[in-house]
Amino acid sequence: MPKNTPDLIRKRLIELRSQIPVAQRQRGSLLIRGRLFTWLGLSSDRAQTKGFNRPLVVAAFWALDGEPELEPLLAQWDEAGVVVTLPVMVQKDPPLEFHRWTAETPMTEAKFGVMEPPKQQALIPDVILVPTLGFTEFADRIGYGKGFYDRTLHALRSKGIDPVTIGISWDEGAIEPEFPEYQAKDHDEQLDTILTPTGWTPREIQAFDN
Repeated sequence: MPKNTPDLIRKRLIELRSQIPVAQRQRGSLLIRGRLFTWLGLSSDRAQTKGFNRPLVVAAFWALDGEPELEPLLAQWDEAGVVVTLPVMVQKDPPLEFHRWTAETPMTEAKFGVMEPPKQQALIPDVILVPTLGFTEFADRIGYGKGFYDRTLHALRSKGIDPVTIGISWDEGAIEPEFPEYQAKDHDEQLDTILTPTGWTPREIQAFDN
C-alpha cells in the first residue's frame, strides 16, 4: 500500500492524536481559544475601519471526541455579539449549511456524532473554522474523508464568496514529519491558515485588509 494513501495517513494521525495527554489537550484547547479570540477581535477592528459594519459571521464547529474544544469560546463570542453559526448536514452529499447558534440553542446529534443546531436561516460566514485532522506547511488539509468541507468551500468559492478559512488542529496533525512525500489531491480545498496550540501555519492571516 502506498505510503501517502489518505486512509493510511488518517489512521496514523488519529493514532498520534489519541496519544496526547488529557492535560495537554486541555491546555492546547485553551491556547487555541485564546489566539482565536484575540485574532477575531483585531479582525473586527479592521473590519470596522474598512466600513464593514455588519456583525461578523463565524462558522465554528462543535468538537468531536479528540478535537480541540471550542465551546467556551463560542459562548464568549455569542455574549460579545458575534454571530456564531454551526454546520448542518442538509443531505448526504451537498455542501454544508451554517445556521445560527447561541448559548441557549438546543443541539441535536446528527450523523457521525456531530451536534447540530436547528435549521433556521442559512447564513454566509465571513470566517470558517474547519476541523482539521492533518495539515501541511502550505495549509493543505486532511479531514475524515467525507468531503463535506471540500464541497462546501468549493461551492462558496465558485460563487465568488471567499470567507477566511482557518483549520483547527493539534500540532500532531502535521503531515510532513510522518509522510514527507504527501501531496494534496486536486479536489482538496486549500485553507488560508492552520491554527494549533503553538501557533499559525504558514502564518497568521490578516483578514479584511482589502
